[in-house]
Amino acid sequence: MSATSATTVSARGATNGAPSGGTGAAMRRTGEWARRAPLLPALVLTVIVTQLPFVVTIVTSFISWNAYYPDRRHFAGLENFQTVVSDPDARRAILVSVTLTLAVVLVSLLLGLVSALLLDRKFLGRSIVRTLMITPFLVVPVAAALLWKHALYNPEYGLFDGLLRMVFGSGAPQVDWIGQYPFLSVMFAIVWQWTPFMMLILLAGLQSRPLDVVEAARIDGASSWQIFRHMTLPHLRSYIELAGLLGTIYVVQNFDHVFTITSGGLGTANLPYYIYQTFYTAHDYGLASAAGVIVVVLTIAVATVALRTVFSLFKEENR
Repeated sequence: MSATSATTVSARGATNGAPSGGTGAAMRRTGEWARRAPLLPALVLTVIVTQLPFVVTIVTSFISWNAYYPDRRHFAGLENFQTVVSDPDARRAILVSVTLTLAVVLVSLLLGLVSALLLDRKFLGRSIVRTLMITPFLVVPVAAALLWKHALYNPEYGLFDGLLRMVFGSGAPQVDWIGQYPFLSVMFAIVWQWTPFMMLILLAGLQSRPLDVVEAARIDGASSWQIFRHMTLPHLRSYIELAGLLGTIYVVQNFDHVFTITSGGLGTANLPYYIYQTFYTAHDYGLASAAGVIVVVLTIAVATVALRTVFSLFKEENR
């Protein structure tokens, strides 16, 4: 047999033995679907639980639907959104939400940074202290709000007024913390619960520092403040951005503390409480749905801006 004939025979055998390109692609697609098929039930459940109610909320936001007047239900277009934007209570709730979110996130970040710097040092019982510092974040929000309202803020038997009586004696002023300082009362209760979350993220950032570079800077004569300002703080920038992003997303939706401590009174009603009041008290489902859509849009806008900032920081670090 000639060399040409042998080559032709071997090529035909290889062609007959190997699957064609179309068959190989079909087999790959079948394998991919076989790997993804077990995840389909979880995906369907997630869509039903999260996305389907949101779609219903969007549809309801365009309907004039008040339970007190069931016969007057009709398509209203953007009327509900215009009512929310023009309502003084809604505008006040938006302002309270923005102010409360900024105050809680900034104070929690500052206290979390200080706590992370302290817990990054080696001392006896550090693991126990870390566990105790994380505990407030694990408490149910309603339980935490009740703790602050009754055990700390109560003017008769609360801890804060008890400390004042211990320091100043019988002539100590009896402070009604919630009545006199409602916004600060709600803010510090939320800060107490969110500071451990910020601390965990920043502590993870501190432990990822290149310690050899820090030691080299210390040997070269750099002070602790210079190391913190020029090395530690720039390294923690992405972690601070991430903590601020997640904190903003969750704190802007806070309802438990406002409802439990002040019941939305004394100028502390935020957007989630406004939605609850519109839905539960006024039974205006269309207006409450429109306010809920506005909250989601604002949250997505804040998250998008913050995420772009975080991603840009990661890109700068990778260069």
